[in-house]
Amino acid sequence: MFFASLPILRNVHSQVADRIGTGIVRGDIAPGDALPSEMRICETLEVSRTVVREAIRTLTGKGLVESRAKSGTRVRPPEEWNYLDPDVLRWLSEMTDVDTYLAKLFQLRNSVEPAAAAIAATAATQECLGRLREAFEGMESARDNEGFVVADIAFHKEIYFATQNEFFWPIAQMFDVSLRRSFAIAAGGDHRPRGLIEHRDVLIAIERRDPVEARQKAVLLLNHSAEDLVRIRGA
Repeated sequence: MFFASLPILRNVHSQVADRIGTGIVRGDIAPGDALPSEMRICETLEVSRTVVREAIRTLTGKGLVESRAKSGTRVRPPEEWNYLDPDVLRWLSEMTDVDTYLAKLFQLRNSVEPAAAAIAATAATQECLGRLREAFEGMESARDNEGFVVADIAFHKEIYFATQNEFFWPIAQMFDVSLRRSFAIAAGGDHRPRGLIEHRDVLIAIERRDPVEARQKAVLLLNHSAEDLVRIRGA
């Protein structure tokens, strides 16, 4: 339950929102059910009513709860949560088993990323291409797994930004949270040389302004990435 003692931290209302949000995503309170009263939360977590109200406002902005007169603050259905919000993504990744999380993530990427690569091949500005190449060079020069993961995430984000389509950008912005888990697992494998070649192939196709090749290379990269994770995890 999220009603454990709360450590003393600088941004207390964010910590209260984190505790309650984690509990909601975990299923401690079912959709449609009311949160405990403000007073109970205040007493349990030893915080002020002002802190609790600010935390509830934060959760409301993330789509997890809604407050109504006479009915209190209730948990909204999961399909109404803002899954592009970094905190919601983090809570979800922490509460979902790894294999289920990775399967859902690849469903999204397989559906969208090849199309993003194809669009980037026709829409990317020179500045976008420069950032994409810089991210790839960061992968090449990475001296440890953490550096490689950071550069790898940046590479895939830049593909979405290079579409020049703002409806793709929120997907890129969620990658700092959503991809880190899968990339951190994959970074320990022995497939990095092949992965670098495949990332380079995507980059070159986009630089050549060849949408068909960019899509094909992105599909190949994603398929091999999924196979690598299956092999590493044995699931």
